[in-house]
Amino acid sequence: MDEKDRAYKVRENRLRRMALRQGLILRKSRRRDFRATDYGQYTLSNMHTNNLEYGEHGIVGLDEIEKYLEGGEP
Repeated sequence: MDEKDRAYKVRENRLRRMALRQGLILRKSRRRDFRATDYGQYTLSNMHTNNLEYGEHGIVGLDEIEKYLEGGEP
């Protein structure tokens, strides 16, 4: 794992913790086909109801997730 991959994973984990503090779960798409539209994308779900909070169809990147979690407009 190079430095860029490590920084990405650190950021992803930081956003996971931020989501948990807000009662949300950050989920990464399980797609393994890099040509799929939701490959490497994310959703946020309510941890108690499992309802989708943000990221319809899993087409949301970490930048949008970060804005949403920080209270800004996605």
